[in-house]
Amino acid sequence: MPKDKYFLYISILLLTFSLPSSAKKKAVPTFPLAGPKGTFPLDFSKFGTFTGVGTENYKYKITDRTGLRKAMGATLYPNTNRDLFNDPNYKKWRKAQLGPVNPWEYVNTGNPQSEYYAWATSNSTTLGTKLYFSAQALAEGGRYHLALKAYHAVLVHFPREACWSEDRSFVWYPAQKALSEILSITRQNPKIGYRLKDAVYEIKNEEDTDLKNDIIIVNPGHWEKYDPNKKIDLNKLKIVNRRGSGKVRLVQYENKHWQLLVDDEPFFVQGVTYNPTKVGRDIADTEGSRWMHEDANNNGWVDTPYDSWFDANKNGRRDSNETIEGDIEILNLMGANAIRIFRMNRGLEYNPKEFNKKVLRDLHQRHGIYVIMGEFLGAYTIGSGAEWDIGTDYKSKEQLASMENLLTEYVLDHKDEPYVLMWVLGNENLLPSDYNSVNATRTLAHKQVKEYLTFVDKMAKLIHQIDPHHPVAVGNLGLASLEEHAQYAPNVDIFGTNSYRGSRGFGDLWGRVREIFDRPVLITEYGCDAYNSRQNAPDEEGQAKYHRAAWKDIVLNSAGGVEQGNSIGGVVFEYVDEWWKSHAGSWTQHDTSRDSSMPFPDGWSSEEWLGVLSQGNGKKSPFLRQPRKAFYLYKNHLWKKK
Repeated sequence: MPKDKYFLYISILLLTFSLPSSAKKKAVPTFPLAGPKGTFPLDFSKFGTFTGVGTENYKYKITDRTGLRKAMGATLYPNTNRDLFNDPNYKKWRKAQLGPVNPWEYVNTGNPQSEYYAWATSNSTTLGTKLYFSAQALAEGGRYHLALKAYHAVLVHFPREACWSEDRSFVWYPAQKALSEILSITRQNPKIGYRLKDAVYEIKNEEDTDLKNDIIIVNPGHWEKYDPNKKIDLNKLKIVNRRGSGKVRLVQYENKHWQLLVDDEPFFVQGVTYNPTKVGRDIADTEGSRWMHEDANNNGWVDTPYDSWFDANKNGRRDSNETIEGDIEILNLMGANAIRIFRMNRGLEYNPKEFNKKVLRDLHQRHGIYVIMGEFLGAYTIGSGAEWDIGTDYKSKEQLASMENLLTEYVLDHKDEPYVLMWVLGNENLLPSDYNSVNATRTLAHKQVKEYLTFVDKMAKLIHQIDPHHPVAVGNLGLASLEEHAQYAPNVDIFGTNSYRGSRGFGDLWGRVREIFDRPVLITEYGCDAYNSRQNAPDEEGQAKYHRAAWKDIVLNSAGGVEQGNSIGGVVFEYVDEWWKSHAGSWTQHDTSRDSSMPFPDGWSSEEWLGVLSQGNGKKSPFLRQPRKAFYLYKNHLWKKK
């Protein structure tokens, strides 16, 4: 469940997308500021001239510096820090600091006032980086107008300024992330009443650390009035594109919005990654999906679908009034209409016994819950037979043949089942093969992008021939190799992406897919852990806030809204905690280690705390289900079923 784009970006960059819980609770500005108030929205064209807009030759030249300073407000560029240095609040803060201030120590601290002071007065970073993190602090403090102007100023003034990691192993452009933040803030806060229209930030040749070959195309956009709750009547629009003609299909309207249809009715995916793993087991410690078969209590019913129980009061005992039984019922209670599963068997011959079709049929028959059928296509070396240390090779004829044969049998086995919603090919296969975290997918796809995506395209075409009734998605990592998807995988119907962009949603993801690949988007993984390593304590509130913002953005970008219109839903990662994931502990311990840097409330992911349900103390696994606040958020507010 890594972030989008490149997993190597995580260390510092992802921290900048995360709002600590203390900051997110504030609905009003949390600290006073020195300097002029400024105006919002700010039209930079009144104070300077633009040239080369929409090209790699973009430039902005200030012609009225005095007017721009007044309009910007506070101490934001091109203002100086004179007012701030004379501010009693700043003087008090600075006096409390011991020695020089390192601004990098003031990122995601939970104290936006200190963060602003540290970054606004920094002389150790470039102007664009300084302005970006000043904007970050303003946003955390609830000062959205100033934050939006500051983010926009990064795009206007410093689009080519780069920021390197300390070891220079990766580089990022603050202007690119500033635009994403602008989009997210205006969507998540409708009272602002404005959005940045037509803004573009595109980098060509960005998949390395050589800045000399980067071509940056910029359009700073313009502000327009905006109501994110406004709706468009799709019934009045023509359908201009269709993908598929069977039970499950996709249509695109003349405004470029996409919709998923099931039996000719709109279907918005409210999905959950479902792979309940018994405490003490590794997910790979199996010849298939054990949860579909195991009956540990020998009562004749498969354990987790039918015998798990909902411990509402979290006392670890099944009380007489706790009558909800079985994950099938709990999933329905949550409001889910789909689960995402995978073919897990590592053998090179298809094993139909891996799947308990009776369970999957019952899931669908009882509550209309569909199944998103995942095929790793060589991720984790499943299907390819490759050696783990080397990874799946998409130039190997033998490995390609093995994966194709297994996929063919898989699709033939399930294509006529009523529970099938769609097929998903791959799962973060473009992760670097030398990445060694728990999320490593062990393929050479990042070095063989053309070969990998050509194979994905071939498999999508194969599925269409075998099963014309269900669409095919790719299971990508963020926006990795998006242009190459458009070039080499035209038979893919849905752009599926595992995306973890922080507590304000998905930023420019929707717009970039619409512009470059023009496919409906399914967020195949999103979520947040429920443990805060800074506080050394569970953090259900932080997890729930993250989920709320993510789902809100998923809905805002669906068909019939005023945003990009290409969202067809999302899949929560994940249903219930898995205790095997961390490398730091044992499979019988609910580990709280910082497993990877992520844009979560504490800046880290504790991989064994990602469920919206927990397994309690683990002693009653796999049966016990203790709901977290995120579960109730979906149940009571976000997910509604017909």
